[in-house]
Amino acid sequence: MKTIEIRIAGRVQGVGFRACIKRIATNLGVVGEAMNLPDGRVLIAATAEPIILEKFVSMLYGCPRVVIRDLTQREISPATYPEFTIQRGSYQYST
Repeated sequence: MKTIEIRIAGRVQGVGFRACIKRIATNLGVVGEAMNLPDGRVLIAATAEPIILEKFVSMLYGCPRVVIRDLTQREISPATYPEFTIQRGSYQYST
């Protein structure tokens, strides 16, 4: 299992993106969380097998009404989550 952090910029808030992310994650068996950041980006932490994470990231581009202008990802310390959740509101995470 591997955990990655994904930061996505573009038209990604107020368009149902986090709900779409959760749907994709649930269908693929990815666990983690998605949240809005104060700077207008969306932050995702996702845990799954590496090949599943690749598919997960590629499927994010198919979310309706979303325009992804920049997507960065990096591996972070492994984390365990019971399921994939949407964190409400904006959270400030270190960059």
